[in-house]
Amino acid sequence: MTRKKKGKSKKGISNLSNTILSILKKDRNQAYNYKQIAAKLDVNDASSRNQIIKKLADLAGKKEIEEVERGKFKAVITTEYHVGKLDFAAKSNGYVICEDFDDDVFIASNNINKALNGDEVEFYVYKRRHRGKLEGEITQVLKREKSEYVGVIQLHDKYAFVIADSNKMYKDIFIPINKTFNAEDGDKVLVRLEDWPEKADSPYGKVIQVLGKPGDHNTEIHAILAEYGLPHEFPHEVEAFANKLDTSITKEEIAKRRDMRGDLTFTIDPKDAKDFDDALSFKVIKKGLYEIGIHIADVSHYLQEGTVLDDEAYERATSIYLVDRVVPMLPEVLSNNACSLRPNEEKLTFSAVFQINDKAEIKNEWFGRTVTYSDARFAYEEAQAIIESKTNVIPADVSLTGEAYSTSQDIADAILKMDDLAKIMRAKRMSSGAISFDKVEVKFDLDEHANPVGVFFKTSKDANKLIEEFMLLANRKVSEFVGKKSPKKTFVYRVHDEPDDSKLANLQGIVSKFGYKLNFKDRKTTSASLNYLLKEVNGKKEQNLVDTLAIRSMSKAEYSTHNIGHYGLAFDYYSHFTSPIRRYPDVMAHRLLQHYLDGGKSANEEVYEEKCNHSSNMENLATKAERDSIKYMQIKFMQDHKDEDFVGVISGVTDWGIYVEIISNKCEGMVSVRDMKDDHYAFDQDLYAMVGRNTKMMYQLGDEVIVKVKNTDLVKKHLDFTLIGKYEG
Repeated sequence: MTRKKKGKSKKGISNLSNTILSILKKDRNQAYNYKQIAAKLDVNDASSRNQIIKKLADLAGKKEIEEVERGKFKAVITTEYHVGKLDFAAKSNGYVICEDFDDDVFIASNNINKALNGDEVEFYVYKRRHRGKLEGEITQVLKREKSEYVGVIQLHDKYAFVIADSNKMYKDIFIPINKTFNAEDGDKVLVRLEDWPEKADSPYGKVIQVLGKPGDHNTEIHAILAEYGLPHEFPHEVEAFANKLDTSITKEEIAKRRDMRGDLTFTIDPKDAKDFDDALSFKVIKKGLYEIGIHIADVSHYLQEGTVLDDEAYERATSIYLVDRVVPMLPEVLSNNACSLRPNEEKLTFSAVFQINDKAEIKNEWFGRTVTYSDARFAYEEAQAIIESKTNVIPADVSLTGEAYSTSQDIADAILKMDDLAKIMRAKRMSSGAISFDKVEVKFDLDEHANPVGVFFKTSKDANKLIEEFMLLANRKVSEFVGKKSPKKTFVYRVHDEPDDSKLANLQGIVSKFGYKLNFKDRKTTSASLNYLLKEVNGKKEQNLVDTLAIRSMSKAEYSTHNIGHYGLAFDYYSHFTSPIRRYPDVMAHRLLQHYLDGGKSANEEVYEEKCNHSSNMENLATKAERDSIKYMQIKFMQDHKDEDFVGVISGVTDWGIYVEIISNKCEGMVSVRDMKDDHYAFDQDLYAMVGRNTKMMYQLGDEVIVKVKNTDLVKKHLDFTLIGKYEG
């Protein structure tokens, strides 16, 4: 005789009312009967089912739930739900950013409900607050921000876990043993999330790529790209398509274009540049009037819509400039060859040509496809030498070849005149309210194995600003040409909104610690005081910190078909037109401009707005990857300097410690408050300082201190310092 199987027994289900309400509220569009709720609670004995049936009737009687059909119930929704984006401060609690509220909404770790950093979520807000902030609970994930994560795999007999590199991924990822992609224990891998079962503590995933051993240089660089879903090589079919392109310049094609091969033309670029996507031409029309051409590689001639090449370029949307390599938007056959305006070669170009007088006033303009011939290539340093010498003698180390020898004096004259015009244009921009962000860029000297052997700072000089002004001119005038047409034409704008008042107030609070004041009375005083601040900090210990904070106080520039102008440049119209080798929005601008020059109707705004959003998003990811690569290289550099004392500036103060930026190399690390053992230190938010309880010793934002490297972690990209003490100068 077989024994009757007993149901799973429950003497009493604790907190049953709240549990049922939670189930019904979570799936508030779904009606549940008692059997479905019992299954959710993992009970199947008669006693538990009876408790559920009685509790459903009780809740319905209290009008907290309603019976929508016989035996099926839904929650009565009185709560207002909101939609926002989840942002994790670390592996615990988070905040939801939502347009419905002025401040972020705090979400405790037990109310995250399987949402991940960056997810679009639905949530409701409690009546209570958390440390002055609104507090809420996430009810459902509407859209995952990402599904792929980089981490280190830990293998067990029948399963594996991946521990994500990101400190904002608060759960390890469970991997079935048959989905490890033959990874070895301790490998760095790329994993894709597949599911998160309701009763599982961790999400389930599978390994889709083995990146290598943690700490290995190429592994870590590829991991940076993989973390943001960025590629490190082209698919075979894309390379094959590009290599089969006919890049010859035919008489028939030249006949369709304005022939400017006879105009004096040259490029000015970084000395290590491999692609030259812009050139300048110069011609004297008469005394005091000049024709200046800004010539841009005609990428759109080769990059035809509907091809695998164009699809790949659109998906990438931008080139990525890591410390030791460039991940290009276009294959090398285009970026470094056919579309690179190399000296002594004919090239197909798209040009903006202006007649400009000695006051830098535009007297005439022309836009269209051209064919050009570059007479010479200059590095910025070489052009700078001409500007600083104020003579038309080309420095001896500038390598002009062939016919360029006979034009060398003319080129020097052109550079000197264009420098004069650029300075006038820049002064006009500044007086109109443009903001001068000349942030110092950290660069590394690398050996043959891509190890950093030195750090240097890249600054913008007159030669850089000459190129910048003429590129800005082309971008602005192309944008105006289309933007002012009637009826309105769809175009791709580079827009920059006005800064947020609260961010400006925060900036004022911080820079006041260094003795600076800002005036936010109106747009003109705001930009004027910001420019004065940036000028005053130039060359001082706090320059990099203040430059960074000032940039962060600004809105982010982005691409859009809806023109709101560019605040930072003080332009009513602005587009990106001058770098189609490395930016897809420039390719779109070329296509649209030619379409309108040919008399075409306005393009579909909705389609182009979607493309703008994609381009902005990819630019943001590329920027994050570039920053991570700099951080990685800084830590790698500091590994070899563990026995040295460094003078640094306190660049941040938090509950958990102080951040210090070394003055000599701009490397930033953290001193943990736990390691400040000479006193018990507490964070004073009003003073932006750590203050000792007994000694009253204060370490404040902007103070100079002496630090030594305590720990370097290439995998987590973390640099820890030991605090030696204050720097007395």
